[in-house]
Amino acid sequence: MSLHMLDTRNACPDENNLNTEPAGYVIDEQGREIAITEQMIQQACAELDQHWRPVSPSMSESRV
Repeated sequence: MSLHMLDTRNACPDENNLNTEPAGYVIDEQGREIAITEQMIQQACAELDQHWRPVSPSMSESRV
């Protein structure tokens, strides 16, 4: 899988007007470029937030 990033240094995020320009691309198994939009990233982050659970104390102790 490949990711090509566009220059987003001058981008100003506005929740009411999500940028529909691609934030990057992935290449699928057939070699086609699939655009990654800001809206797709926002949706993925929202889904991750819904499923996030804090680390249990027993798990954090085993990593020390």
